[in-house]
Amino acid sequence: MPARPSPAETLGGDRLADRERRHAAGLMRVNHAGEVAAQALYRGQGVAAGRASVRAAMQRSAAEENDHLAWCERRLSELGGRTSLLNPLWYAGSFVIGAVAGLAGDRWSLGFVAETERQVVAHLHDHLRRLPDADARSRAILRQMQRDEASHGQRATRAGGILLPSPVRAAMRLSSSLMTRTAYWI
Repeated sequence: MPARPSPAETLGGDRLADRERRHAAGLMRVNHAGEVAAQALYRGQGVAAGRASVRAAMQRSAAEENDHLAWCERRLSELGGRTSLLNPLWYAGSFVIGAVAGLAGDRWSLGFVAETERQVVAHLHDHLRRLPDADARSRAILRQMQRDEASHGQRATRAGGILLPSPVRAAMRLSSSLMTRTAYWI
C-alpha cells in the first residue's frame, strides 16, 4: 500500500486506442520492473552499508520507491496490462548488485545511487516523450516519479556519493537497457 496517493488519482479516464493502450502498458511495465529493481538495489545496499545513517537513508528511499511500485502496478491494471514475468530475476539480480555496491563502501554505494537515479530520470524523460499524448494518468505518475528520483540522487550526492568511473556508468546503462527492452515485452 502506497504512503502517498497516486498523482493520477484526481485525473479522469483516458481515451486511448488499443495500440496506444498496449504501448502505454509496455512502458508502464518497464517502469514497474524498474521499481522492483530499485526496491532490491536499496535493500541490498542497505544490508551492506557501513554507516547506520546510510542504511537508514537506503530504507527511506526504498519506502518512497514503494509508492512508485504501487502506482505503476495500479496503472498497468487500468491499462489492461500485466507486470513483467521476469520480476523475480530483476529483484534477485538487483539485490546482488546493490549488496556489491554497498560492500564497496558507503561513498561508492551513494555514488551508485546518484548515478542510478540520474539514469532513471533520463529514462523517465524518454518515456514521457514516448507516451501517447492522451495518457495523462501515466504521464502524471511518471512526472512525480521523475521528481522523486532526482531528489534521491541529489540526497545521495550530498551524503558523500562519488562520481563513478565511466566504465561503471556505461555498464549500468547497458544493464538498464537490457532490462527495459526485455520488460517491455516479457
